[in-house]
Amino acid sequence: MRPTEQKRNLRVLLVEDSPDDAELILCELAAAGFAVESRRTETADDTRAALDQGVWDLVLSDYNLPLYSGQEALETVQASGKDIPFIIVSGCVGDEAAVAMMKAGAEDFVIKGSYARLAPAVNRALLEAETRRRYRSTQDELHRNEAQLRALASNIPGMVFQLQLDHGRLRFTFVSDGALALFEMSPHTLHANADRLLDLILDEDRSSYLRALDVSASQLGTLDWQGRICVGPGSGLKWIAIKAGPRVAEDGTIIWDGITTEITAAKAAEQRIRASEEEFRRLSAHVETVKEKERARIAREIHDDLGGTLTAIKIDLMSLANRLSSRSGALKNKVASVDRLVDVAIQSSVRIAADLRPGALDCGIVAAIQWQARDFARRTGIRCTVHTREDDISLPANSSVAVFRIFQEALTNVAKHSHATSADIYLEQTANWFSLQVRDNGRGIAEMDRRKTTSFGIRGMLERTRDLGGQVDIAGAPGKGTTVSVRVPLTTPDIARELEHQYRLL
Repeated sequence: MRPTEQKRNLRVLLVEDSPDDAELILCELAAAGFAVESRRTETADDTRAALDQGVWDLVLSDYNLPLYSGQEALETVQASGKDIPFIIVSGCVGDEAAVAMMKAGAEDFVIKGSYARLAPAVNRALLEAETRRRYRSTQDELHRNEAQLRALASNIPGMVFQLQLDHGRLRFTFVSDGALALFEMSPHTLHANADRLLDLILDEDRSSYLRALDVSASQLGTLDWQGRICVGPGSGLKWIAIKAGPRVAEDGTIIWDGITTEITAAKAAEQRIRASEEEFRRLSAHVETVKEKERARIAREIHDDLGGTLTAIKIDLMSLANRLSSRSGALKNKVASVDRLVDVAIQSSVRIAADLRPGALDCGIVAAIQWQARDFARRTGIRCTVHTREDDISLPANSSVAVFRIFQEALTNVAKHSHATSADIYLEQTANWFSLQVRDNGRGIAEMDRRKTTSFGIRGMLERTRDLGGQVDIAGAPGKGTTVSVRVPLTTPDIARELEHQYRLL
């Protein structure tokens, strides 16, 4: 050993009846670079006491002692339950005895007087003992982690699993106790046969499950699947959700770590929400129908009753004016003033009736939009141009009214928010769709404006379009204007069919 090298501490239990031999062994170990702390025993009781009272790195034992033997010493060490390397150091041990001791658990044997092998044997025994300790520590840690994982997984609502795809064959390498509550089968059953899960999935959902697995394996994307299973005749159908992340193992197989949960209640709630939304949509659509019906009624009354009354008053005023003599100048002026007021009232009634239910709608959606565009340009000073190759486009009555109201709302937004100087309207009919596009040159709508909870005009557009089975898109960029695009079917699907019947009663 070089002087600069630090000695390694070594606690040695010597089972040796000869003090001289013990001293030689200790000297040899010291020469090999060990700082030795030792205790010598000669009997079984002394050896047991030493094992109980101290912590030893190594046991060096003679084979033949007057009151003890190497075989008995090895059994004493093994009975203590401590993993201490055991080396026979003896001058009279035969080959058969040495082999027997090695098979019984001794690390090595060294012949007394040939101490050149002692240090290498000790180093090797210490290294093997350290390796065993690290292995046991690793195994203990692994077992603790597995126990913690199982404890954690058993308290998670659902089944935690690890699924492996090996040469096209699926197998579960880990299944938590949640499998029992979820699938009514033990984790061992699924662990032994992964196809048991596949057997539970309904036939109509099985292909989507296999497809989701295949896509996840090929793209290494998250496995996210929902489907129905039938556990047993008395259990009924269950909805389950499987979510797992894939990874490629060192051997090239694909492993998913994930969880399977029951979502039957969530699916039922989702269906109730959808039903409530559908009911709300129908109610909202019915309210719009009633509103349009009331508008039409009021417009007719204004046109027929009020308009007729005002016309009769104007005729009577004209007759009265013609009968007045030239000397009734003041009275003639009064009649003329009243006549002008009647004209204003007639114009107001016509305007109000048109706002409630434009008569142009009776001439078709194209004529109604052209009329509204001209009126908008006259009132606001914003140039408004309609572009279309169609003289008329046949739409169901409810669709015509809804599209016209959407168009009115779009123009209102142009006037109120866009700061535009012009707006272009494009009308187009394809095989099954009617398209309306309103494009202005204003400041452009921002994303936050579209998401405002107070944007009732935009929400109204969306609701009306959705009720017709159509689509609406509102896009804009700062300084580049806003474009409102609407597509509605030329037919009346689903809820719109009911509304069409109601509109025909207007």
